[in-house]
Amino acid sequence: MESSFSFGVILVVLASLIIAANALVAAAVLLLIHRNDGVSLCFTLNLAVADTLIGVAISGLITDQLSSSSQPTSKTLCSLRMAFVTASATASVLTVMLIAFDRYLAIKQPLRYFQLMSGLVAGACIAGLWLVSYLVGFLPLGVPMFQQTTYQGPCSFFAVFHPHFVLTLSCVGFFPALILFVFFYCDMLKIASMHSQQIRKMEHAGAVAGAYRPPRTPNVFKAIRTVSILIGSFTLSWAPFLITGIVQVACQECLLYSVLEQYLWLLGVGNSLLNPLIYAYWQKEVRQQLYYMVLGVKKGLTSFLLFFLAKNGGPQNPRESSCHIITISHSELNG
Repeated sequence: MESSFSFGVILVVLASLIIAANALVAAAVLLLIHRNDGVSLCFTLNLAVADTLIGVAISGLITDQLSSSSQPTSKTLCSLRMAFVTASATASVLTVMLIAFDRYLAIKQPLRYFQLMSGLVAGACIAGLWLVSYLVGFLPLGVPMFQQTTYQGPCSFFAVFHPHFVLTLSCVGFFPALILFVFFYCDMLKIASMHSQQIRKMEHAGAVAGAYRPPRTPNVFKAIRTVSILIGSFTLSWAPFLITGIVQVACQECLLYSVLEQYLWLLGVGNSLLNPLIYAYWQKEVRQQLYYMVLGVKKGLTSFLLFFLAKNGGPQNPRESSCHIITISHSELNG
């Protein structure tokens, strides 16, 4: 019971952080979309939504872990909860793949990118992504081979889903996705290397002529950096859980369920917390938008505080203090 309570506390903290971080990034990306109308930003927004849903999904498991009741959650309700978690996690992973493909397409076909990746195509990709995610997530409910024959509670992944489901996810989803990620990354590195060679040749020619200096293309390297970090976090988060699940299928006597459910499954779900941190730190436009949002909240709180002080006999000249604070805020923004 103490172990179950500790696991419930971890779920509370993890779910709260996932929901808060992704909601903040989603709000920043929505403001960027309203201002820039970029297709790639829609994929970033979809990733934040999928990761937020993971936080909401694991929130449904908290009651089972923290409750002292001896009556476990029904198998049907537990299966639905775990299917929702699996579907949201699948949507998150597929969105990371879509982002990697979008950046790859932008580098591979820069002149035709906006024709190939129009708003209609992006919308169709996102709709298809969610359809596939929910088909995968709820697949065990319709396939008896993927269901556990006995259920005693508490509600957990392997309490209702058989390790054969993890084996299928690994062979059909994880490893092909990883191979695709590596292909995108290697091809983008090749393209970036070719661009660098062309730039050096043009710079050399310009230096000889004494005039022309060609523009650099930092977007290529920024896209490669973002994709590589997403690939790394995706692999490090989910590979231990899926590989150990395969070992459990091959070795029925190993009994690795406690390690899978209490450690490695949480590590995989934790990827939904890494994704918004990656975008908040590595994506300059998202980082700047978050900074502007913080400044806006700071100004709003300052105005409210000055108004409150003025109404309650605060400083005699709050207007002068307000101008001083606003001047400081503008200097921070310009800096």
